[in-house]
Amino acid sequence: MSAHGLNGIKISAMTGRCFLLDTNVLIHDSTALEAFEEHHIVITVDVLEELDRFKRENDERGRNARRVIRTIDELRKNGPLREGVPLSGGGLLFVLVDNYVSHLPTGMDGSIPDNRLLATALYLQEQGVDVTFVTKDINARVKGDALGIRSEDLQRDTVDFDELYTGWTELDCASSDIDAFYSESYLELDGDFHPNEGILLRNEANTKQTALGIYQGGTNRIEKLRFEELHPWGLHALNMQQHFALELLLREDIQLVSMLGQAGTGKTLLALAVGLHKVAEEKSYRRIMVSRPIMPLGRDIGYLPGSKEEKLESWMEPIFDNLQFLVDPQLEQSSDKVDYLFDTGVIEVEAVTYIRGRSLPRLYIIIDEAQNLTPHEVKTVVSRAGHDTKVVLTGDAYQIDNPYLDASSNGLTYLVERFKDEPIYGHITLAKSERSRLASLAADLL
Repeated sequence: MSAHGLNGIKISAMTGRCFLLDTNVLIHDSTALEAFEEHHIVITVDVLEELDRFKRENDERGRNARRVIRTIDELRKNGPLREGVPLSGGGLLFVLVDNYVSHLPTGMDGSIPDNRLLATALYLQEQGVDVTFVTKDINARVKGDALGIRSEDLQRDTVDFDELYTGWTELDCASSDIDAFYSESYLELDGDFHPNEGILLRNEANTKQTALGIYQGGTNRIEKLRFEELHPWGLHALNMQQHFALELLLREDIQLVSMLGQAGTGKTLLALAVGLHKVAEEKSYRRIMVSRPIMPLGRDIGYLPGSKEEKLESWMEPIFDNLQFLVDPQLEQSSDKVDYLFDTGVIEVEAVTYIRGRSLPRLYIIIDEAQNLTPHEVKTVVSRAGHDTKVVLTGDAYQIDNPYLDASSNGLTYLVERFKDEPIYGHITLAKSERSRLASLAADLL
């Protein structure tokens, strides 16, 4: 290995593992430069130019680009970037500015930024560097693997979706325990449960005898559902998971609730029904704020026609459909009734992009389609919650529109994993579609 490569790059300093980062990694997580511990990081001039282009945008992508640029600007005070500057974890950051397209196989287009990144990885490999290409782009990883380059997704903030906490569990017990539960309204049992976890108690001698409870963290108590007989805004739970969901939504001591489920499982409808009950009837919160990601990575709504309200109205159509069903199941005068809810301030709609910077006290906030948010965006939204605010996030991890997220890396599933042991949090995965037989079959078969 030569001591220096092209343009004075100090190849000899690249000992141990080096990670070559794609732009989308830094856009996805602006703190990604801190994610590789003692290992070295390499970025190219193509990445810097893409960050420069994105920094002008007013969405999450633009904000992350600006953060990364400021971070690199601070790091360059510690020495020449081409020779490697120290990172907080102990590794070095290198910036490569040369063009290495001559290292690509014949037929690969050197004008494509991803291919130029792969050319850089090939060059570093030829120099004896142990390099790994890190990108959120699946196709770029496939191309890297085909070229013999170790290629990975950013593993930070990912969870094992197959093992994700569902929010409920079944527990076999004696008939006497079921009887005691009904007579005392609680049952003391030792078990490895999470706070506010739904429990289906099943008589081991007679499996048809069951009871629903919720675990009270720190007490070893499974208590009866407090609101099993309450039907907010006329809505009745149609299955066990919906009973658990209503319990979590109606309890004011549970300030953060997440619901995962496929189309038709009732996530948004349940959240809205409880919100209307809590705001319009009990006056527990000032109003309902409903928000959805406008586009992957929180893109602005400027591309939609009309005023901000008109833009939001077209994007929030699924919310309006649910509200119309709740206020008038026969849909005879539902539009007028829904308009009244907005005109009187019971409900407000807002794009996720515009929640940043706001302080939101005593609101009932619903973030719909939260599976399209990154972990950082979910943090931004939840951290806006003021005193006495409840935040409800709903989503379907199988319907992700963001090209750089999947079931294991989106913000909603990340939140479930990180919050599952917190007493102010509750989660439920809704498994059964109740929209219609056709909708249920579509969710299962398509």
